[in-house]
Amino acid sequence: MSTIDIPIQPRSKHGRSVWGPRTWPVLRYSQPPRAALLGSALAGLVGAVTLMDNTFGVLVTAVAFVVVVLAARRGRLSRWEWGGVAGALALASVSALRAAEWIVTMSTTLAIVVAVVVLSRAWTWTGITLGGLLPVLLPVRVARWIRRGAGSIDLEGPRPVRAGMVAAVTIALVVVFAALFGAADKRFSDALGAVTPEFDAASIVGRILVFVLTAAGALAVCYVALHPPRFDRLAPSPRRTVQLWEWMIPLGAVVALFVVFVGFQVPTLFGGQGHVATTEGLTNAEYARQGFWQLLAVTVLTLFVIAVTVAKARRKDRGDRIALRALLGALCLLSLVIVASALHRMSLYEQQYGYTTLRLFVTAVEWWLGSVFVLLLISGARMSGRWLPRAVGVGAVLTVLTLAALNPDAYIARHNVDRFEQTGRIDTSYVGGLSSDADAELERLPDYVRPCVQARGPVFVGDTWHLCTDPAVSVP
Repeated sequence: MSTIDIPIQPRSKHGRSVWGPRTWPVLRYSQPPRAALLGSALAGLVGAVTLMDNTFGVLVTAVAFVVVVLAARRGRLSRWEWGGVAGALALASVSALRAAEWIVTMSTTLAIVVAVVVLSRAWTWTGITLGGLLPVLLPVRVARWIRRGAGSIDLEGPRPVRAGMVAAVTIALVVVFAALFGAADKRFSDALGAVTPEFDAASIVGRILVFVLTAAGALAVCYVALHPPRFDRLAPSPRRTVQLWEWMIPLGAVVALFVVFVGFQVPTLFGGQGHVATTEGLTNAEYARQGFWQLLAVTVLTLFVIAVTVAKARRKDRGDRIALRALLGALCLLSLVIVASALHRMSLYEQQYGYTTLRLFVTAVEWWLGSVFVLLLISGARMSGRWLPRAVGVGAVLTVLTLAALNPDAYIARHNVDRFEQTGRIDTSYVGGLSSDADAELERLPDYVRPCVQARGPVFVGDTWHLCTDPAVSVP
């Protein structure tokens, strides 16, 4: 009887991945290095101690993440990556400087997005978008990665027992000597009490949860740093097959329509309070909202038109490049006119009805969208847009940091107090709900208004006492 030798194919080191082996393969035998495991555990301890009690907790934990990545990853960081580190740490520091929850949440979330996008090394719109989704895509991969690393740890022999004994002796010595020093000096005791976390049952459960989430987050960052995806490879390649007349006619028609629209709408765009007063049925609220939604629609439409035109239009001839610069530049400039109009409308709305978080946020978004059009103008002048996606992301980070540096709640309170001094009207229920960042500005209010802001009594406006819910005080 003859035998047939069947060759055994070597098992691939790459596992199955929906992204493909060239984009983001699953490495079957990859394990987290020891520096990543130990560093993530230490980062988890830092988070468990600082995140629940310390205003600097987010910043300190972010620094711990950076240290873990630098320890686990070999090789130097690029300038872009160092810029990402600086941006993420700047965003994380907002939680230590501001009490307003909305700006802290926005900054912390953006810091996470910046970290994963920079570590993914993306530079195209497709790569940056998918890079921002990495926190959702990572859990399964990181869990398998950690499981393989934990399975490789040698638990035999006396080492774990000795490590436990060393840890127990260290903790016991520190506790005993700290208690003795605290009994010997009251100031040391007070300082020790300020930095020592509480250890009730709820606090212990919460700190354990924070430890697990923080350590897992540090391991996830290490995973991306060691195995970055190549999402840029999924970006569609440009196919410039449209000739000059084929794109110039529709784009020229759009530009002409913009010119006519702006020309007819000059009184509407910049008429201000006079236009509202002379237009029947038009209110300041409708005037401002119409400008914002107009800006949003124009922005989306313009970006879509520019993206399609740049992707399809041929640029081999000098005439093609001149026409492309002229028409796209005109489209961006006309869009900037509408940006300026929307900002003007929002300013009038705030002067009439006061400042709020939403109105300030909308204003910041409008400024950022305006910067996008400026970047598009620069990209068109240089005929190169490879840097544009990253530049738009940097603009978003700078916008949030500028908003945080402005101290938004204090800014809102200051302008509402100024408006009260001029008109005698203030939304007491709203300014009373601002964070502690606004306290210094609200102290400028008269003594007969502050109790109403604090919801303790009525307020005297003009010649009459009003309740805090009276429309004469609280603008509807």
